[in-house]
Amino acid sequence: MLSLPSTYSPISRKKYDVFLSFRGEDTRKNFTGHLYDALKSSGIVTYRDDPKLEAGEEIAPELSKAIQQSWCSVIVFSKTYTFSGWCLEELAEIVQQKNANGHKVFPIFYDVDPSDLRNQKEKVEEAFAKHEERYKEDKDKIQKWRNALAEVAKIKGWHLHNG
Repeated sequence: MLSLPSTYSPISRKKYDVFLSFRGEDTRKNFTGHLYDALKSSGIVTYRDDPKLEAGEEIAPELSKAIQQSWCSVIVFSKTYTFSGWCLEELAEIVQQKNANGHKVFPIFYDVDPSDLRNQKEKVEEAFAKHEERYKEDKDKIQKWRNALAEVAKIKGWHLHNG
């Protein structure tokens, strides 16, 4: 179970302890749902987006604000996480907060190989080919996503397979 480190102090507490980043269609009703419930029942204030927000194109201002108001982010990388521009925008904001403000990042690799994320191979390569086609005019956005993904995939995290 994820627990806040001993260096965590309620004095420095933000609005949320944890921001959960995940692909809803992959894990909302199973792993991430259980994780959210466990965090909440442990008294850890956790932000989880509303399912209807996934239809959006860009990261909503409220999600960006929630990341900024969180002490850390738990990112659940699943099989189709990188196919979502929404998830990649969240990831880019998380990395920006990590580098600018010391925001803590805890990756969970749920049925994915971190090296595929780091090296952007297999399904990740396929996802980025689709993003590059869709966002032909915004190569900077794609590069920002690639950089954020490579950076977070280097962080030691938890590896989960089938449950």
